[in-house]
Amino acid sequence: MIENENTWTNAVKNNSTDEFHKKFDSALDKLRSEFGKSYPLIINGKEVHSDQSFEVHSPSDTRIILAKFPLATKEQTLQAIEAAKNSFSQWSATPYQNRAQIFREVANQFSQEKFYLAATTSMENGKNRLEAMGELDETIDFLRFYADQLESNQGFVKPTRPASPNEKTQSVLKPYGVWGIISPFNFPSAIAIGMSSGALITGNSVVLKPASDTPLSAFRFVNMIYKKISPGAINFVTGLGSIVGQTIVESPHVSGIAFTGSKEVGLSGFRTFTKNSPKPFISEMGGKNPVIITESADLEKATDGVMRAAFGYGGQKCSACSRVYVQKQIAPKFLEKLVSKTQNLKIGLPWEKETYLGPIINDSAKKKFESAVELAKKDGKIVFGGDILKDGLYQNGYYVRPTIVSDLPNNHKLVKEELFLPFLCVQEFEKFDDAIVQANDSEYGLTAGIFSQNKSEIDEFFSKIEAGVTYANRAQSATTGAMVQAQPFVGWKNSGISGKGAGGAYYLTQFLREQTQTICNEQ
Repeated sequence: MIENENTWTNAVKNNSTDEFHKKFDSALDKLRSEFGKSYPLIINGKEVHSDQSFEVHSPSDTRIILAKFPLATKEQTLQAIEAAKNSFSQWSATPYQNRAQIFREVANQFSQEKFYLAATTSMENGKNRLEAMGELDETIDFLRFYADQLESNQGFVKPTRPASPNEKTQSVLKPYGVWGIISPFNFPSAIAIGMSSGALITGNSVVLKPASDTPLSAFRFVNMIYKKISPGAINFVTGLGSIVGQTIVESPHVSGIAFTGSKEVGLSGFRTFTKNSPKPFISEMGGKNPVIITESADLEKATDGVMRAAFGYGGQKCSACSRVYVQKQIAPKFLEKLVSKTQNLKIGLPWEKETYLGPIINDSAKKKFESAVELAKKDGKIVFGGDILKDGLYQNGYYVRPTIVSDLPNNHKLVKEELFLPFLCVQEFEKFDDAIVQANDSEYGLTAGIFSQNKSEIDEFFSKIEAGVTYANRAQSATTGAMVQAQPFVGWKNSGISGKGAGGAYYLTQFLREQTQTICNEQ
């Protein structure tokens, strides 16, 4: 068992929130002094620079150039794969205790630098300072938890009961080889590092391609660990998905893929990667996460939980609540309370102390928001929001107002398709059984929540809901905020392939394959 990092919770408990904000502001000052810096690829334990590069702009203010990264070529990506392949035998032979210790050292270093790293995340992808710190806490928890899991399972070597008195038998889980890690923009630290750590700590070698919107947070990790491990055990390549990502997925020398992103890209990658041979492809591919609110619900808790789940980080979490099913007789009161709370959310520069909601990630997301709003106006009713913020401090970023929509048909595109935006569809139901059916009527099955004071309804919800991460009466967030170790993060249906959750007891085993070993001692 590990102690979760819980930086903000501990600051509140210890009455040290002022110190928290001072440290965050100081970290921002340090980060500002590094704007525009050029960073390398890491291939075979060496820094590789390139004439061809791309700029990383803050979505909060696109005038800010956070960093410049190389546009890796196909040849450089192949070199990274080759380096990982050549490094595998040495790294996999490293005793598991040594590997666990390295990851604990990195976790401690991350903990010491977490304000600086959280400031990086806030600038890079637009999370407010508490959400950015929450992500760094999760990153640290992943590093420590996986080290703990590796040791508590004794490197996944387990004696088995022999079939014969003259035999000694055991089961050994062994690494596959080279893993390609393809990570998203929304958790550029936690997901990129969590997936990479799962592969690396179990003895595999890694080629990491981060999202081009947010490569800096992942670079911090690679830069911290690559000198501590075998040269080439981890490689870092940035650039276009159509070049770098495609090269990784198509390579016969890559033994496994860990991917987080859209369903379309995930399924396409899965088909390509497994076309010629069966190979592990661990994916998390989003959600369309429902919350059911019954007539017995505490509406204060329900509206708090839904608002935080739907609009925290602008709905750009795989676990974000994007559809609500509320019992008809309480729907008007629920909507009234929800709108009242939503309209008081402070929208602004995410790294500022009072901001709740920062920007969405880029221009493509803004265009998707505009299209969703037009469709909602045509086929439903916009209860709140629906506008793009353009004036004053908003003019140089991708800011939109959180949006609540009602009166859509249950099979409407906006109710069915993942938007990854601060966009919430509120639907009504009469009978509880209907709410369960509607909540399950989705190709996704990632997270789900319920607010009810009726125990039988809660029991039925847990029994019948088709989702991997489920919550009841959780005011802090109805569908988001899973904690490493406590709530393994796993998707059902088209939300995931493996059925094993990150931050859970079964996660590391996905990066390993079993070998049975038998030694015969003839009498």
